[in-house]
Amino acid sequence: MPYPHTGPTGLGQIGQQAVQVIYQHRLVSTGQLHQLITPHHTRAEYLRRQLHVLRKAGLAETVGRRISGQTELLWWLTEKGASAVESVGLLPQRPYRMSPEAAQGPLQEHTLATVETGLAFVDWSRRLGHECGPLDWSPETAHYYRDDARPGEDLSLVPDAVLNYVHTQAKQRTLLTFFIEVDRTQMTIARLAQKLHAYAAYHDFVPQQPSGRGPRASRRTTSTPAWRYRYPAFPRLLLVLTGASEERLARRIADLRSLAASDPALSTTGLRAGVTTLDQLRDRGPFEPIFTPVLGPAAPVDAWLKPATPA
Repeated sequence: MPYPHTGPTGLGQIGQQAVQVIYQHRLVSTGQLHQLITPHHTRAEYLRRQLHVLRKAGLAETVGRRISGQTELLWWLTEKGASAVESVGLLPQRPYRMSPEAAQGPLQEHTLATVETGLAFVDWSRRLGHECGPLDWSPETAHYYRDDARPGEDLSLVPDAVLNYVHTQAKQRTLLTFFIEVDRTQMTIARLAQKLHAYAAYHDFVPQQPSGRGPRASRRTTSTPAWRYRYPAFPRLLLVLTGASEERLARRIADLRSLAASDPALSTTGLRAGVTTLDQLRDRGPFEPIFTPVLGPAAPVDAWLKPATPA
């Protein structure tokens, strides 16, 4: 990624990759950057030197985070750094800008957990010979829709991430797209269930199109759902839980299934949704039966979210 003439000197390919990853994901720890960009290096010294070149050039800033008795650095781009990335034009522009207050604020852990979820997919894609890289998920992409339960309102569905993954088996390559929702047990289970309802409404939403011209122009309803203008198939919804004990997360999964079963909008939708824990995703990978379907039988399935085959 060649920088314009105003870019920092002494920045190698790894440093340039780091700038892109930080821009895309907003707040990333040194350890996460190491695993995403230089997993083949046993130590992160060269990456750290490149990061400090960024900071010295005024393109990046840091805050410290205490974890396991040690301090790790969290990186974000300054306005100057974000502008440098945008001037190259390789990534979709993101209006969001991180600040010291936001980097240290209540959304810090959620942002890092979302990066950790994407990192699990990247890690397992390398192990399995699939394809998923550090830039293959986008955080907080808005999807606009309307819901019959809230007539007249223009609504926005914003997944924590939209992740693309190429699954390879023999000569068969399949592009899978996932909506990712990360839950750190900070919201009520009712609110989490409401998110499921929003995904079902977006799945079924068919926008109206203008018919004719002038003041008498009317609007007609097409037969094409809004999501088809963005995706070849409706993305699978994966809910990833973390931030509590295994027992508490298991209860949360059971409660979510109970609430989902009582929502009539979910019983008639084609939404495919599964829930797991971040520990399971990291330890076993997305293509082991670690996801509990939100709807229907509770037998675990993998990220394809296909119904389990009866024994």
